Order: sequence, then structure tokens, then C-alpha cells
Amino acid sequence: MEFNDSLSIGMDDFTNHENMVIPDELPMMAVRDVVVFNYMIIPLFVGRPSSVDAVNSSQDGDKLLMLVTQKDATRDNPEPEDLYDVGMVCMVMRTLKLPDGRLKVLVQAVAKAKIKEYVSTDPHFQVKIDVLQEVEVEDVNVETEALIRTVREQTEKIMSLRGILSADLMMIINNIEEPGRLADLVGSNLRLKITESQSILEELDPIKRLQLVNELLTKELEVSTVQAKIQSDAKEEMSKSQREYFLREQLHALQKELGDGDERGQEIDDLMRKLQKTKMPKPVRKEAKKQVSRMEMMHPDSSEATIIRTYIDWILDVPWKKGSKDRLDLKAAKDVLDADHFGLDKVKERILEYLAVRKLNPSTKGPILCFVGPPGVGKTSLGQSIAKAMGRKFYRLSLGGMRDEAEIRGHRRTYIGAMPGRIIQGLKIVNSNNPLFMMDEVDKIGSDYRGDPSSALLEVLDPEQNFEFTDHYMNMPFDLSKVMFITTANRTDTIPGPLLDRMEMIELSGYTLEEKVVIARKYLLPRQIKENGIKGRHLRLTDETIQYIVTHYTHEAGLRNLERELGKICRKVARKIAEGGKGPYSITRNTIDRYLGPPKTIPESELETLYQPGLVTGLAWTEVGGEILQIEVNIMPGKGKLTLTGQLGDVMKESVQAALTYCRSRVQDLDVKEDYFDKHDLHVHVPAGAIPKDGPSAGITMATAIYSAITGKKVAKCLAMTGEVTLRGRVLPIGGLKEKALAAVRAGINKVIIPEQNKKDLVEIPSEIRKTMKFFPVKDMDEVVQIAFSTTKKKEKKA
Repeated sequence: MEFNDSLSIGMDDFTNHENMVIPDELPMMAVRDVVVFNYMIIPLFVGRPSSVDAVNSSQDGDKLLMLVTQKDATRDNPEPEDLYDVGMVCMVMRTLKLPDGRLKVLVQAVAKAKIKEYVSTDPHFQVKIDVLQEVEVEDVNVETEALIRTVREQTEKIMSLRGILSADLMMIINNIEEPGRLADLVGSNLRLKITESQSILEELDPIKRLQLVNELLTKELEVSTVQAKIQSDAKEEMSKSQREYFLREQLHALQKELGDGDERGQEIDDLMRKLQKTKMPKPVRKEAKKQVSRMEMMHPDSSEATIIRTYIDWILDVPWKKGSKDRLDLKAAKDVLDADHFGLDKVKERILEYLAVRKLNPSTKGPILCFVGPPGVGKTSLGQSIAKAMGRKFYRLSLGGMRDEAEIRGHRRTYIGAMPGRIIQGLKIVNSNNPLFMMDEVDKIGSDYRGDPSSALLEVLDPEQNFEFTDHYMNMPFDLSKVMFITTANRTDTIPGPLLDRMEMIELSGYTLEEKVVIARKYLLPRQIKENGIKGRHLRLTDETIQYIVTHYTHEAGLRNLERELGKICRKVARKIAEGGKGPYSITRNTIDRYLGPPKTIPESELETLYQPGLVTGLAWTEVGGEILQIEVNIMPGKGKLTLTGQLGDVMKESVQAALTYCRSRVQDLDVKEDYFDKHDLHVHVPAGAIPKDGPSAGITMATAIYSAITGKKVAKCLAMTGEVTLRGRVLPIGGLKEKALAAVRAGINKVIIPEQNKKDLVEIPSEIRKTMKFFPVKDMDEVVQIAFSTTKKKEKKA
């Protein structure tokens, strides 16, 4: 909305037509983009044939013409429904015919009227009208006078902010005392929307009309004030920048006269010298020189110069051709790996194989490995040992919770605060182009509207693509084929398929009790003794005590909680030494509770196990290692209802249904009547109801428990089982056999039923477990039932 110069039109030249007689029927002309108010004198260009004919018709009569506004200005041939009903009766004062056939007319509004009826629409609109009489204001009270003054003051402020204030203009406004005339005069010069102007025109009460104009003036004054402030601030900032520029130029001139030298030129020379010394590919060097030349042409205090300088620094700091030399002595590498980690023979063998290949073929690409295992088994620390054994720099990157693709590929330099991704940042930190990159928690990457980091990793972890990895910030390819990438995960089912396909999976299972005791004695306890400031002579801890700590104070596949418990013992000993004690302090099974409190867990082997029908022990595999599951089934008289409790997942619920179907198909073997299942309810429960449970390996356990509950037979003691069952009773293979075997050992179980197709996995189980545990490979449920309820233990196989 703006004021225009037409505010001064027509007050002195206005002809009084208050006593004019206006006919009931007049020619009518539609106007676009303007609403004509009372007392206005306005020039119009008339081009439409119907409008020209309407003007000519008015000239033949009393020169009166009805003007109304179109609702839609784009309509060239409006219909009656496209026009407003209320408009102005105008006197055609002058007409001028233009060479192109159009007319230029000068009209003066004389009365407000409303269209009553359209008499004709061709060749022009002929309408019947009712002249609208405004409400007379008999006496101007205090409120009306205040409103008039407010409108005058706001009009003056707006014109002052716009720089169009004149004394003549304000004199005209100040001389108008009638509210209606003031509202029309001010409203006609506010550039309003057509709907807003029409609402002012249609208001017949002068006071209400003036109030409406006042509201619009208030809104315009706020907008004009903010606009003026913005312009003032911009002008001040510009003046400040110009002043600072002149002062700096004067300072540079003074420094030059004093012989202090040109700092800018020295900075450019330093960058060029660094550029010549740094080894980098030719395209990178060419781009760097180009950016230095651009920076030289810019003012040093401009924001663009700062961005370019940061970019040049990154180019100089990235190790394009700087790497560490691999230690290819296989015996020395093996000694380093054995010194840092106990066991883990498969991983160590794979690293030594890579070093052997590097020794024979120096140009071979770096492997991309993925260590999968429960928390605390040493995945990350193993990566550090590998880097140490190979003589490479080590960099760890956590991917857990990462949701922004720019974390991998970097930001484009068009953004404020842009920087390279974590890959390039890591290379800069280690200052080597062939480090060992440890990417933790690859199974916990997220994604949102900012992109999918796992998709960005496809290029990083693909040996066929990563030799030309392009970071968005650097915008130049970097060879990642020399980098050795190792990722870690607790599980593989949450890793996207394409990403999983690019990595070589190496599973790190949990440790046996014997392995934990050895690791605690050889690695964990010495480390905690050193960290807590005590000496080895201050503490005596037997292997039997360590074994008791493992079984009664921890319940894990890894070693983190075990190290915490050992650290707690060392801290209490350290306190005694600091208080004047001399030691040594011997810790046994009888005194351990003074240091660690009462036992936190009770081994399954020490729990009182009920030996009765319907109870079967199953084995499960979770992301924190193997676990045992106690399956309970109870049968009651009823109507064949099946109840499942214990927070079972969908897969486990389907296993129960399949197991029940198998049992119903063996009615004769169960020695029950045909309608037995219709007259009895089954309740299947898996204890620890607060813990959700799911997985496909509990099928034969469910079927055996139902079979045992129906027949009343007890399952053999110290027996556990794992395997999925089909409707026909076939036993399907499962995963995580080693973890499940470790869980069975912790629970004191020495017999395990496994699927026949898992016999090949027995070689992965530690030899000490295979010596003490018997495995029963089975093909179908008939064999499971035979072994579970047999006293002769047929088909028993000692691995």
C-alpha cells in the first residue's frame, strides 16, 4: 500500500452536483484495478468497444455514466456476475479520441449508487440504479473529532516516512471536517486491494468508514516504520564498512611508508611456498593455485576471502601422497597381536594373511572387514592392536546415531560453516593416506530428511569405487583404496543389504569361563592395578576367586563388567594402602563380598531346577551373547484355547502354533483321544516376562514342552535344545551355535540337541567345550522326542 499523487486532485475544481437530478437508468462501464470514490476526478483510458459505446451514449444524453469495478481484472468481457453492485455515478467532463481508436476521458464522481437491474448488455451495459444516501453526521462529538485527528496525524507520518510530504497536501486534508469526505479522500489514495477498497466504498456510515480507513492506516504505518528502519540500518552499515575500508587503506599506506612490508603479499607468498613443498596430484595443485590467485584479488576482510583461505588450508593439510610404511614382518605382527589379545585366532589369521599378500603384492587394496559380536568382546581394541601390528596410524569413527549424509561426504562450500566430512577430517588428523579406519556401530546408523549415511558409505567401503572418493567440500577425488577399513556391529540384521555385501564378516563370539579367567589374569587385572596406582604385591587374587567373580558377579558374553568388578577391588585396596595399610591383601571366595557386596547373579547350575513334565530348556542367541530359555507348558480342562505369555514376538508365537499343530498330528503317539485338544486349554509361558523375546530357534523346544505336558513325561536332566520346527516336524537349522553352546556351559548343561544341518558348525566351538558337552544332531521331531525322553540316549554323538 502506498500514497500516490492523486491525493491533491479535485478539491478546488470540484463542481457541486448535490442538487443534480440523476435518472433511474444510465449506461454503465466496468473499470479494472481501481475503485472510484466520491468527490474524485480521475482520467480513464477506454478501449473496450462496449465501454467506448457506453461513453458515447452518455455524451448523447446528460453526460452521466455509472462506473463499477470488476471482481476479476483479467476478464476482458465481464458478465454481470463478474461486477460489483455498488459503484459511482460520474459526470463525463472531457473526452479525447486517440489515434488508435481509444478514448481518454476525464470523469468526476457525483453520487454513490447500487445497480438494481441490468436492462441490456449489448452493445453496452444499460442499468437501472438506486442512488445511495449516506447517513448524515449531525454533530461531531469528541470521539469523532479524535478519530479525525488520528487519521490526519497518521497520514502525515506515512507521507513523511515516504518523503512525499507537502504543505499544500496537508492543508487540503486539514480543511476537511466531514468524516465521510476525509475517509474517501484518504482511502482513495491508499493502494489497497480491490476487495478492501470496495468494502470502504460500500460502507454508508461515515464514522464507520473513517474507522475502517484508520485501521488500514495503522497497519501501513507499522509497515512503513519497519521499512524506514531497514533502510536506515543498511545505510549505516554501508557507511561503517566504507569508513573501515578507508581507514585500513590508510593504515596499509602508513605501514608501507614505515617499511613494515606488505602482510598480504607475504601471506600469498607463504601459501605458494607451502603449495610447492606439499606433495599432491597435479589436478589438486592446479586447483589450489587457482584459489590462491582468486584470494589475492580479493579484499582480505571480505567473507569470500576467508572461505577461500580455509579451503586452501584444507587442501594443504590433507595427506594426498603422505602415508606410513607397513610393517611386513609377519612374526613381529603376530607377537603384537598375541600380546594384546588372547584367542581370536580367526581374526589374527586374517590380518596375517593380508600382511603376507602386501609383502608379495604391495599394490593390493586394503581389506574391508566387519567385526560382529556382543559388546565387550574386544572389537574396537582389536582394531587398535591391528594398527599397531601393521605400523599404521589409527582413527576411530563412531557411526552410532549418525543421520546426516554430510557427516560422511561433507558439506558443499556454498553453505555457511561448511566443512569436509569425517573421512577427510580423519585423514587430516592422522596425517596419513593409509591409516586404519575403525568405524564403530555400523549397525546403528540412522537416516532422516538430511540423507542416508549408510548409502554414502557404499562409496567409501567399495574397493571398486573408493579410489576416487569425492568429498563435497573438497570437490576433488581422494584415493581411499590404501586405507584399511574395519567396522564393528553387534548384529547384522540391521545393516542395509548393499552395505553388508561390501564387507567381509568376521564373527567374534563370547568367551568361555576359562578364557575369561586367563584374560583377566593376563590383561584386565594388571591394567586395573596400574590405573589405580597400586603394585602387584599389594593384591593377591587366585584363579578360583576370579572364576567366582565371573560366575557370580557378571552375566555377559564380553568382559566389560568383569573389568569393572576388578577395578572396584583395586580401588578398595588402593584406599587401604592410602590410609597406611601395607598389604598384601588376599581376596578369596569367603572375603569377596567385603569388596564387591553380595553376588549379583546366581549361575543357572546352582539354581533349584524343577524336574517335572512340561518344563524344557531352550537356547537363544541375542546381540549380547547366548542365553538359555526355560519353556513352561501347563494343561487345564477347557475348550481348546491357547494362551501365550512372556512377551513373545511374532516369530516365536508362530513357532508355538507350528509346534501345537505337530503335536495335534501325533494324537496316537501321545496316547490321547481325538477330541483331547478340544477339551483342554494350553498355557505356554517363557519366564522373565518383562523381557521381550523373539526368534525362530525355539520351535523344537516349544513342541517338546507341549509333548511333555500332554504325556506327563519328564525331559532328561541337563539337556537343552535349539532348532526351528515345521508343520511336518522337520527340524531346520539355526544361527549362533557357538554363543548358545557357551550359554549352555554357563548353565551347567552337558547335552544339547541341534539341527542336523548345524553339524558343520561344531568346528567353531572351542575344543574344551566339545570335550565336556555332547551334541545330538537331529533331522525331525521324532528324533527329538526319542532323545529327550529316552534313558538309553540313542544317536548320542560326542563331538
